[in-house]
Amino acid sequence: METVTGAVTHDPPHAAGGRQGRPLIVTEDAVLLDDLLRLCAAAGATPEVHHSVPVQRGGWESAPLVLVGDDAARRVRGAARRRGVVLVGRDQDDSGVWRRAVEIGADHVLVLPDGEQWLVDRIADVAEGVGRPALTVGVVGGRGGAGASTLACALAVTSAREGLRTLLVDADPLGGGLDVLLGGETVEGLRWPAFAASRGRVGGGALEESLPELHQLRVLSWDRGDCVTIPPQAVRAVLAAARRRGGTVVVDLPRRIDDGIAEILAQLDVGLLVVPAELRAVAAAGRVASAVGMVLRDLRVAVRGPYAPGLDDREVARLLGLPLVGEVPVESGLLRPDGGKAPPGASARAPLARFCKEFWERSLAEAGTA
Repeated sequence: METVTGAVTHDPPHAAGGRQGRPLIVTEDAVLLDDLLRLCAAAGATPEVHHSVPVQRGGWESAPLVLVGDDAARRVRGAARRRGVVLVGRDQDDSGVWRRAVEIGADHVLVLPDGEQWLVDRIADVAEGVGRPALTVGVVGGRGGAGASTLACALAVTSAREGLRTLLVDADPLGGGLDVLLGGETVEGLRWPAFAASRGRVGGGALEESLPELHQLRVLSWDRGDCVTIPPQAVRAVLAAARRRGGTVVVDLPRRIDDGIAEILAQLDVGLLVVPAELRAVAAAGRVASAVGMVLRDLRVAVRGPYAPGLDDREVARLLGLPLVGEVPVESGLLRPDGGKAPPGASARAPLARFCKEFWERSLAEAGTA
């Protein structure tokens, strides 16, 4: 149990399948209730309100989040212990609140008004029906022209074809735009500059609906205007919103690491380093791997032929000291992406699409989502 400034002990139970749930408020304090209702409205949630533990069977146990006013702590003391209980009070100097929180099995003690933003975020998660976060994969080239952007697109296209909610994120403002590579630069929807002013929580559903839809997936790319710097907190908020929607998120990463990219790396589940099988590319990839590996724990190598004499995919992985994902099939779209009629990975029977499908099958199984 911690205050809102400490670590979260554990998350509240999610509704089955990520469906929406209604938070439960237990209090007789009219002023506190007004504040909690206001915060619920700000988060887009409609709560249930009771003066004590609900009489109906399962009301206490099934609520995804329970907000207990400090005035009601004594009345809920005998309720079944469960996760996702927050004791809410107003008195910063009341040391007895900790004892009451222990008595009711609360995860957190929250004191208003200081904890309002934290509580709005937590309630909004409930309103969105947060389930298992998206499997988030970053793709970065070991050197320029390695084919990372095309592989990122192929992974996203394959994921969408397999029926998964999929978001493709272009994290390289100097890369020309993944929407161009997918043939959708004129499709309506928001691009990165629209999120430059984001500071707090970004709604996952609103994010998804605002982005261009191409080939059954959503794409967050760059426009063709002047380069805009996206603050790290905005990058963090946007990617966190994308992950809350579940499915898969694929991020095309630049080789340079700045504060914004570090925010993305911190949220990745796995990274793929695409390396052409030549000695200079391996040497360059080693420097990229060193920088990325400072933040990302699970970095793997995907090798692209043709092979220089004395090299194969296993030798490249050994030289880099990274786990081997496999050999990325050589296709014309991988080497010379032209944003043509068919995006990378569009042909399910082609070698690149088969490589991507096998990658998702293994990765989803490892994550326990298959």
